[in-house]
Amino acid sequence: MATAERQEVQAVAKWVRMSPRKARLVVDHIRGRSVPEARTVLAFTQRAAAREIEKVLSSAVANAEANHNLVGDELVVSAAFVDEGPVMKRWRARARGRAARIRKPTCHITVRLTSMETSSQPEGPPPAEPAEEEKPKRPRQKSAEAKPKAQTRAPKKSETSSEGEAEA
Repeated sequence: MATAERQEVQAVAKWVRMSPRKARLVVDHIRGRSVPEARTVLAFTQRAAAREIEKVLSSAVANAEANHNLVGDELVVSAAFVDEGPVMKRWRARARGRAARIRKPTCHITVRLTSMETSSQPEGPPPAEPAEEEKPKRPRQKSAEAKPKAQTRAPKKSETSSEGEAEA
């Protein structure tokens, strides 16, 4: 097998004033999608992080078109992730001379694009084959020795003594 040269383009937005957790919720929606499809998803996502991620996606597409002569609509989002940035700490006055800490988180958003031909080929080992179909469970069969439910109660004292005498 000849290994095709893998063109990977990325764009990073650093120190975005947004919680990384909130941005990750949006990034999860575009990972693995084609660029036109990812743009559509981001356009209809109502979270504020979608606007920032859309800017990073546009930047990555522009990098691919300008630097690597790739067509933007033929690219796939191969990786998209959000890392934590530094947290700005501020103080707010509270009652009785106290102060409360305000945390202003930042994040770094990274989007990586590859062309559709190279992204469709599996990188690692082949996918595992699905497990064999489970055998249908047979209904439980009652054994011949099983006693009816009426006889499963504990015998009375009078019954046990008469049975013991009959055996002897």
